[in-house]
Amino acid sequence: MMKRFIVSGILLGLLIAGSAARAQTVTVFAAASLKNALDDVAARWKQDGGETVAASYASSSIVAKQIEQGAPADVFISADEKWMDYLVQKSLVQTPHDLLGNALVLIAGKDNPINVDIHPGFDLAAMLGDGRLAVGDPSNVPAGIYAKEALQKLGVWDSVESKLAPAADVRAALFLVSRGEAPFGIVYETDAKVEPSVRIAGAFPEDSHTPIRYPVAIVASSKNPAAGKFIAYLSTKAASAIFTRYGFTVLEGK
Repeated sequence: MMKRFIVSGILLGLLIAGSAARAQTVTVFAAASLKNALDDVAARWKQDGGETVAASYASSSIVAKQIEQGAPADVFISADEKWMDYLVQKSLVQTPHDLLGNALVLIAGKDNPINVDIHPGFDLAAMLGDGRLAVGDPSNVPAGIYAKEALQKLGVWDSVESKLAPAADVRAALFLVSRGEAPFGIVYETDAKVEPSVRIAGAFPEDSHTPIRYPVAIVASSKNPAAGKFIAYLSTKAASAIFTRYGFTVLEGK
């Protein structure tokens, strides 16, 4: 009887320890373009005494749908306001606010020396030739939505729509250009900066698309007290310095 009691006590202790470990982990669902910067911020947060962060990255549309379907997340960071609003309307997130900004750029392979003056009517179709333009899927991926909006505003969408290589997220579009599978792509400036196999060939005018905003919010179903602390940490000087180093614009307080 005593042995059985001791074993049961050990099992109970392990279960309690496992639950405590899970409670100390902040689960973050975030846009793919945040990976490098947010991984560094999470590491610094841990170094500064914060909890472990388990981050899952994909297109904002994908992670928003995962949250809608009940995935156990504590924090959501979107690459646009559309997908955050989607969850707000379903009461699945709490009090979002804009955290970061970004810019939209045209990229080419690192050995392509071309510099492109992106202006209304610029001949992107001729530049592509028989090649494809790598973009996030314009039907649901924020980077692709911004890209379509910019190309429409500049009057070149109709000439390149049939030449698109739609990707599951912006990092997948970046990968196509880095591997030479597409001569050009449209990604965020921050993505181009973390991939040595590509270079920025041109920057899209800010007024050619909706301002790129990254809102952050606590997932409504989260019971993790560390979630709010982590979101607050994202606006500290330490975190802001990391985001700025990767090319993001820090919007907190603006």
